[in-house]
Amino acid sequence: MAATPPLSGTATPSGKRPFGWLRIAAACVLALLLLCAAALLGIHAWMVRSIRSSLPQIDGTLSIAGLHAPVTIRRDEHGVPHIRAASVEDLVLAQGYVTAQDRLWQMEALRRHASGSLAEILGTSLIEHDRTERTLQLRSAADRAIVALPADQLHWLTLYTQGVNDSIEAQQAHLPIEFRLLRFTPAPWTTRDSLLIGLAMFQDLTNVFPIKLNREAIAAKLTPEQLADLYPVGSWRDHPPMQPPVDLTQPVDEIPDIPLDESQTALLSPEHIGDLLHGGALLPACDTCRAGSNDWAVSGDHTATGKPLLSNDMHLNHLVPNTWYEADLAAGGFHVAGVTLPGMPFVIVGHNDHVAWGFTNLGGDVQDITIEHTRGEGSSEEYQAADGSWKPVEHQQEIIHVKGGKDIALDVPIIHHGAMPTPVISGLYPHEKRILSLSWTLYDPANVGSPFFTINSAADGASLVSAFSIFGGPAQNMVYADDQGHIGYHSVGRIPLRGDAAHPSPLLAVPTEPAAANEWSGYIPYDQLPQVADPPGGIVATANSRVTPDGYPYPITLNWSSPYRNQRIWKVLSSKPKLVPADMLALETDVVSEVDRVLAHRFAYAIDHAKLTGKQQRLHQAADLLRKWNGSVDADTAAPAIVVAARAQLWNLLLEPRLGGDLTKLYRWDEKDYAQEQLVLHQAARWLPPNYSNWNDLLAAAVEKGLEVEHAPSNLANWRYGKTYPLDIEHPVLGASPILKRLIGLPVGTGSAPQSGDGTTVKQVGHSFGPSERFTANLADLDQSTLNIVIGQSGNPASPWFMDQFNAWYTNKTFLFPYTDAAINSSVTHTLTLTPQ
Repeated sequence: MAATPPLSGTATPSGKRPFGWLRIAAACVLALLLLCAAALLGIHAWMVRSIRSSLPQIDGTLSIAGLHAPVTIRRDEHGVPHIRAASVEDLVLAQGYVTAQDRLWQMEALRRHASGSLAEILGTSLIEHDRTERTLQLRSAADRAIVALPADQLHWLTLYTQGVNDSIEAQQAHLPIEFRLLRFTPAPWTTRDSLLIGLAMFQDLTNVFPIKLNREAIAAKLTPEQLADLYPVGSWRDHPPMQPPVDLTQPVDEIPDIPLDESQTALLSPEHIGDLLHGGALLPACDTCRAGSNDWAVSGDHTATGKPLLSNDMHLNHLVPNTWYEADLAAGGFHVAGVTLPGMPFVIVGHNDHVAWGFTNLGGDVQDITIEHTRGEGSSEEYQAADGSWKPVEHQQEIIHVKGGKDIALDVPIIHHGAMPTPVISGLYPHEKRILSLSWTLYDPANVGSPFFTINSAADGASLVSAFSIFGGPAQNMVYADDQGHIGYHSVGRIPLRGDAAHPSPLLAVPTEPAAANEWSGYIPYDQLPQVADPPGGIVATANSRVTPDGYPYPITLNWSSPYRNQRIWKVLSSKPKLVPADMLALETDVVSEVDRVLAHRFAYAIDHAKLTGKQQRLHQAADLLRKWNGSVDADTAAPAIVVAARAQLWNLLLEPRLGGDLTKLYRWDEKDYAQEQLVLHQAARWLPPNYSNWNDLLAAAVEKGLEVEHAPSNLANWRYGKTYPLDIEHPVLGASPILKRLIGLPVGTGSAPQSGDGTTVKQVGHSFGPSERFTANLADLDQSTLNIVIGQSGNPASPWFMDQFNAWYTNKTFLFPYTDAAINSSVTHTLTLTPQ
């Protein structure tokens, strides 16, 4: 019988079509890939349209509410608005409008950050952040300050608020992409929101109470001598601006440390230490990344023009968009230009027709933690005041709204020290058994405001100093120069006095029991803060290190920054005559590190004299590279990579045998670099780990461990510092998704840009930290002043001003900052006129 032929489309018994199912699967996969590609293309097209549609109007005419006369806004080639109005009232309203055109999302994020309401738009991942901010009570501080604001400051804030709301209304149909992705619209702006913006900066610059708690935990494990080694207070390298040049060969006496009582070393359970590690989220991401800065002024005796030069670069965390927004504001006889803080009126750092000024963070101790004694519960709960009396505990109820989750109710107990409300912060540390309250100068309404109209209006250095007398904080080092040839320095912002104002008590390094000697009795009088006018040497400079001269009567802080940046600034300025603006930029971008050079040579010596048990050839190559190095932390060299890696591992080798791994992570101190230099140079036996017979072996081991941890190449000459410590600038929303970053084309991200410098160089940098602007005022010709910010003026990726300043910032270049009408007219690219509605 003949065989029956197979049915069409079926496999034969011999398996001639055994992989048909694979073809079907492949087709499905291909179809799915095509669908995904089409979806991505569709999303990309939608995002491009959305981003482009949200670009602001920058030409023509717009009518807005609240104006009394037309206002002209000319934008130069970098998008900087030069705003000209008939009155300061119209000027401030227009400033609010224009700033919100370019930075509305940033302003929204900042007010939510400070008020603790980010989880409402970003979900559960921000609950802990919001819980922290609600516990710290910044929103309540802003509410109290609004009530106490001087009438003139409230007037300017109200006008600025109206301008922002006019801009929000105009953007409703084409909001920035962040609002569309997160699917919400911004609420109207309020005067409280502007104060919250200022308080967010206040917090960044002064919030160091976790360091006190960490120090308390570390103190339980160390001898008093070891504790003093880790926490130096000032150094022999310091150069306070009001003190004559010091003999750098003669160390000065250290300020005595604060003794601990038994209560301060209790309850250090593993869970408690875990709480402290969690609290590290309140601190900068790296040891040398506490908000700092450089500023200096030189008199005409030191310049080519015979008129002063002033420079300022403020060091902050990098984000997209950048912290500052440039603006030039003029109305009638009022004219000022510089960097503004989006959300607040007027100029923060810059110059007017006659005087220029800049800031560095003073680092004043404006926070105390008190170990409270309470009794009772609920509505009958009381706390014991410093005078022994019992007073009722107040309770602030907070509701945290959570996107995609349930609302969270939070109770914040409030205790009063004097007239100041101080929140209980124990809830930030779940295993903390004590009742800890936080005193902070920002809780005093008199210290929260917006006094920059008076400051911006100063006619010379003396009137500028007078104008800053009403500035409550954050405490800053203010350097100034004017067109009459004067230069000077004055600390500004309020620093508390503890105990008797006539005989102040020492500062509190750790939490303390309630005591009258610790209560705040007022603030250091403004006219007695550190200051100098027209110093004989013709130079003033600060860089966060000690500014108090020997014998200064008032305690300001125990935690000055390391002296190396300031020391380098004084050295360079003093050694070069006839300075020009290019010299100022060269110093702002200087990457010479004295401490890195000293320690590099000490590591090399140690390797030469140590008993090496590891890869001897590799270590000897490291020693050769280190001994020949000149201390310049360049991106394309190997030596700084070796020394920075070795220094990090040296801390672990020193601390872990005494503290353990977790407590080692808690060690933070702004003079940590100086502490390490002193340990290495003096080689105290009390710090030598038990498994090392001498310091040479220890230092050589630190180098070997550093090379291992950082995965250094086999040929160390090929190692490049910049690739090991690259720049990382991220968008807080768009940067969270690699897909979004690619779709939008964000050019700056993780590891994308090798950088020079470290935490001890004048160009002070970390991965996501560094100069937030670079400003030089030329008092001989203000049109020859220079300014640039990190990225650009706009927060919109489709704008030509989104990233146009980055390449100059990254390659140590800058831009002229036009001021007069003639200079502005030659650089104007767009003109918008705002008219009354």
